[in-house]
Amino acid sequence: MKADFEPQADTTTDDPLTGTQHPSVGEASEPAARSMTGQGTGRAAGEIGSVAVEIRSVNHRGLRINLRMGDRLAALEGRLEQLIRGELNRGSLQVNVSFVPAAHNLAAPINSTLVLAYAQELHRLRESLMSDDPIDLAALLQLPGAIDTSDSGSADPETVWPLLRRAALAAIENLDQMRAVEGAAMVDAIRADCESIEQQRVRILELAPAVVEQYRERLEARVSQFLQGRGIDFGPLDLLREVQIFADRCDISEELTRLASHLRMFAETLVTGEAGGRKLDFIIQEMFRETNTIGSKSADARIAAAVVEIKCAIERMRELVQNIE
Repeated sequence: MKADFEPQADTTTDDPLTGTQHPSVGEASEPAARSMTGQGTGRAAGEIGSVAVEIRSVNHRGLRINLRMGDRLAALEGRLEQLIRGELNRGSLQVNVSFVPAAHNLAAPINSTLVLAYAQELHRLRESLMSDDPIDLAALLQLPGAIDTSDSGSADPETVWPLLRRAALAAIENLDQMRAVEGAAMVDAIRADCESIEQQRVRILELAPAVVEQYRERLEARVSQFLQGRGIDFGPLDLLREVQIFADRCDISEELTRLASHLRMFAETLVTGEAGGRKLDFIIQEMFRETNTIGSKSADARIAAAVVEIKCAIERMRELVQNIE
């Protein structure tokens, strides 16, 4: 996978409220995001036979592994699970393992003693019934226990393990490639939403200073209209005091600064893959908290509309992050 954010000619943006600069959310680097959904297969063959491993994965809060190996390889379940846990971090995995012994291991021995006993008993029964029907050897071999299948196709688990390990690693690699492809597509969608959030954040930064001034003008006009002809003196300091109270109540500069910080942290985590989807989900919660506060403090319809756009983008990101390893 390539960069999850395109290189930017200018990686900083000016904050109209504070005059400081914030790094852009589009710094380029090698993304490490992987989807938790995928499928991988692997095969390995040797003198004793062949092993096939299939892994299917869906999203899960942790790493859950369900193994289906059959009785022949049951002794290797613990080793295989340990191998998978060393390679994968999250997901609900369905792992199917099949072992096909080599042809020379498939011959099953005949239980001669039991077959002879069957034949003798049939001979006595034929004499008792005074029957001339011949005894069918093929029919005798179909009787219970005539062919010993207890060791048919069996193999020492220790000799099977190298094949199983090779097949499992191939399946994991195949699964990881599929996860990476889907993860790259998810990163592109998340990048677009991050850019949308940053655009709306900058728009709110540009609108915020005018909100207080517009409130002052509206308040002054209403007070003047109300006091006109009533002989009541209302000085500029009283007006300034009311405007200051309003400004303090609707100040969103800290929330906007923290939102920018969360965006930067989100982009960095998405690139490095540190802590994976869990950390991304936590950052999204913090972004949503700051956005809610901005919306509750806002007294401007244009800022409220920008907040709605940010929330929509965050919800889209949340759905995608739920499937990141």
